[in-house]
Amino acid sequence: MNFSFNMPVKVIGGNGVVRENSAVFAGYGKKCLLVTGGSSADKSGAKADVLAALSEQGIEYTVFDEVKPNPLAADCHRAGQLARDFEVDFILGVGGGSALDSAKAIAVYAANKTLSAEEIYDYDFILPPLPLILVGTTAGTGSEVTGVSVLTRENGRKQSVSGQNFYAKAAFADPKYTYSVPYSVTVSTALDAFAHAVEGWFSNRFDDVAKLFGQKAIPVLWEALKRFYETGELPDELGRNDLYYASLYAGMELNICGSAFPHGMGYVLTEDFGLPHGRACTAFMPAYVKRGMEFKNPLAIEFFTMIGTNYPEFEKIILTLTDLSGIKMTEEQIAAYCERWQSLKNFKNSPGGYSAAEAGQVLRDLFLK
Repeated sequence: MNFSFNMPVKVIGGNGVVRENSAVFAGYGKKCLLVTGGSSADKSGAKADVLAALSEQGIEYTVFDEVKPNPLAADCHRAGQLARDFEVDFILGVGGGSALDSAKAIAVYAANKTLSAEEIYDYDFILPPLPLILVGTTAGTGSEVTGVSVLTRENGRKQSVSGQNFYAKAAFADPKYTYSVPYSVTVSTALDAFAHAVEGWFSNRFDDVAKLFGQKAIPVLWEALKRFYETGELPDELGRNDLYYASLYAGMELNICGSAFPHGMGYVLTEDFGLPHGRACTAFMPAYVKRGMEFKNPLAIEFFTMIGTNYPEFEKIILTLTDLSGIKMTEEQIAAYCERWQSLKNFKNSPGGYSAAEAGQVLRDLFLK
C-alpha cells in the first residue's frame, strides 16, 4: 500500500453540532470576525446557530458579510484589516465555498499586516494565519476540510492558493444547513463535488487512501446527479445528508490528489461566460474520463462499475446537467486560453499529462463558432 495523508482539521459532524459544541469556539479566543456572503448563512439557520453559540460562550464578534461568488482577493484583504481593527482572536467562516475560501484568506491577511492582496500568491507569510473555524452550508466544494482557497485576482482571473496555512482548526459539518439550498445551486455544487472526486480518481497523485474516499464519494454523487437528470427534483433530507457527506469525502480526496485539467480549464468559463464553478468544471469531465480510459484503463473499468453505467450514458448525463448552450468561442479566444495554459500544474496532474494544444482541441470541439 502506498499513500500520503494529512487532514489536520477537527471535523465535528451531525445534526445540531454547532449548538452542542459551543465550547469549541471558546477554545480559540474571546473575539472573532464572522465571514458570510449572500443569504445561505441566514436561510439555512447556520448563522443563527453560530450566533447563539458565540453568545453562550461570551464571545464578541463583528461581521464581514460582503463575500461575493468567486470572491475577490482584494475584498478578503480589506476584511483582514477589519479583523485587525477589531483585534479578533480567530476567524469564523459560515456559508458556501465562496465564504469559506474567503475566510481562509482573511485569516492569513489578518495576521500579516504588511501583506498586500496579491502577495498571498507568493506564500511569503511572516506570521501564521489566525485560527480558523468553518461552518459549511452547501454540498459541493468540501472547503471545510481542504487546504485550498480559490480567489479572483486583480486581473480578473481565478487562482487557488493552498497548503498548511489554509486549513481550518475545526469545521462543523451539519447537513441540515443544506436543506434550504435551491435546485440550481444544489445541482451545480454537486457537480463540483463530483469533479473533485473524479479528477482525484484519475489523477497522477491518486493513491490507496484517496481511493477509499473516492469509493465513498463517487457512487453517492453519481446517484444524486442521475436523479437530477431523470426527475429534476431535489433530494429528500436523507438524500441531502448523503450528498453533503459525500462532498466532504470528495474534499478529502482532493487534499491528497489535487485537481486536474477540468478545474484549470473551467476557470475561464466562469470568468468570461459566467458559468457557475461546478458546471464549469464538469464541462470538461467527459474529456477527462476519456483520458482516464486511455491511460488508466483498470481504474476506468472500476469507475464505470461504481456508477453502474457506460461512457455514452455518463457523457449524456453530465453534459445535460452542465448545460453549455450559449457558450461560443472564436479561434482567437481559444489561442489566448492555450497561451495562458502553457504551464498549469493541474494539467501535469492529469492522466498521461496534458498539453495546452490538447486543451485547445477540446475547446474547439465544444465551443468553436
